[in-house]
Amino acid sequence: MVNWYDPQQLAFTAVKTVISGIFGNFADRRETQAALDPNMEPYDYSDKPELWIDYISDLGDGFNPTYTMAHLMAQESLEVDGQKIMRGEILIMGGDEVYPTPEREEYDNRLKGPYNAAYPWIEGDQDRPGLFALPGNHDWYDGLTNFLRLFCQSRSLGNWHSKQRRSYFALKLPHNYWLIGIDVQLNADIDFPQLCYFKEIAEHDFTAKDKIILCTAEPSWVYKSFDKKNNSHERIKFFIDKILHGKGDTYEEKNKDIQITAILTGDLHHYSRYEEIDLNQQKCQLITAGGGGAFMHPTHTLKASITPVEGYAKLETTFPPANASRRLSLNNIIFPYYSLTMILFFGVLHLFTTWILQVWSPRGTNFMEQLSDLSLFDGQFQEILSLIFDSIRVNPSVLALNLLLFVGILFFTDTSSGKGKWNYMAGAVHGLLHLINLYFFIWLFCRWNLHHLEMEVSNWKQILLFSGEMILIGGIVSAILFGIYLLFSISLLNNHTTEASSSFRWEGYKNFLRIHLTKEGVTIYPIGVKKVVKNWKNVGSEDHPKFEGDPINYSLIEKPIKIP
Repeated sequence: MVNWYDPQQLAFTAVKTVISGIFGNFADRRETQAALDPNMEPYDYSDKPELWIDYISDLGDGFNPTYTMAHLMAQESLEVDGQKIMRGEILIMGGDEVYPTPEREEYDNRLKGPYNAAYPWIEGDQDRPGLFALPGNHDWYDGLTNFLRLFCQSRSLGNWHSKQRRSYFALKLPHNYWLIGIDVQLNADIDFPQLCYFKEIAEHDFTAKDKIILCTAEPSWVYKSFDKKNNSHERIKFFIDKILHGKGDTYEEKNKDIQITAILTGDLHHYSRYEEIDLNQQKCQLITAGGGGAFMHPTHTLKASITPVEGYAKLETTFPPANASRRLSLNNIIFPYYSLTMILFFGVLHLFTTWILQVWSPRGTNFMEQLSDLSLFDGQFQEILSLIFDSIRVNPSVLALNLLLFVGILFFTDTSSGKGKWNYMAGAVHGLLHLINLYFFIWLFCRWNLHHLEMEVSNWKQILLFSGEMILIGGIVSAILFGIYLLFSISLLNNHTTEASSSFRWEGYKNFLRIHLTKEGVTIYPIGVKKVVKNWKNVGSEDHPKFEGDPINYSLIEKPIKIP
């Protein structure tokens, strides 16, 4: 699993994020796709009497969860509640097909490798499942370069065969159903060529009373409930009203009764389902199914009811359940165990700050000796503060490092929950505690080494001892403080949902959707895996791996969702 709190990883991802923003603003690959592929025809599966479709999202991370889900989907059929449900004739990947960034090596290692092994290419197979994929934000970090190479050039992923030529698509399904996949490019506006593509289909291919399953790369209704300023759901509603229904256009009357029966998405790595009832009393299932292989997102932060734009939506089911989600969040208490590099980061930062303080002191003798002569518990607290303040005041390097630590932690604060004042207060207290922790341990180790052990400041043994104390003990306590802040935020403020779950990288609670379309309607089977298999062993060769492990314990997350 990707260690998101590795400072090197964070820096690399940050650079990729900046570059992707430049691509998005100045070199949008979707416009090039449209120019190279003027064909506006949808992909037609409407001649089938029934159709099975698999949907999975957020998949290319750790091997155990990614391969467990790939292996499960590759089976010809699964048994749920005494019923056999068949492997999808179409596989939809709903976004974030790779982590942390879309390097070619990462796609090969985290996605292609597991999927090729789970369902190897079969020579001469005429019934290979079709593959369609939407890019998520992690796929966009190179401007879609490697995503287009893998998914838009008629290539294979195991025995799944990619069909699309753009990063968005329209599938004409049996019994007056459509599956529409849109590319929202890093939560930005839908590009004009894409709007033209879907408008052409809506105007000329849709018929009255068609029904639509819409796939998008983000749960915009959830993000709007977190942050009222988030307008991503308004963009989705605009697409539905203006493009699919054709409001204000010549085909408005023809498409007025077209219904969006379900919106499928990932980006949040759990399963949740809201049932929306609009002003016309029509129901739409809002399903987040981001359980393909990445770390688990919490569900206890989801609101019981939301009002996306017009109408009302009630939370029906979550996986993991809210109580399990809260319990798992307690893993943040042992944050240092999961993030050893953060211990090193904090410890080295504290040691470097002490080194600069020791280089020059405003009171004639060196800083560490002066500090070791003062006792925190003998009424000399003010003298300690005065020495520290005087040393910082005339030392711009130390002041800059302290501000960097405090301001960095303050800006780390998650304000998306709408509780901005309280969130910033929590962030400020968090930053202040780190500074208190820094100077307390500087005093403690100086007092112990120089006063109690009677070691000389410049003695190499003292230098090694102080360095070890500051990196290990100071770093561990700082990391514990960081974990407690994440736990406080996720438990009481209901924010830092990503930061407080990526910290412990939980592999369990994975899911995918198996959809059955017949003349009676649509049935969605949400398949959940509480614990992924962790003892996979390669019993094949290096060139043709075949993995065996314990049986996968899967079950329905909830009763099949029937859309008549």
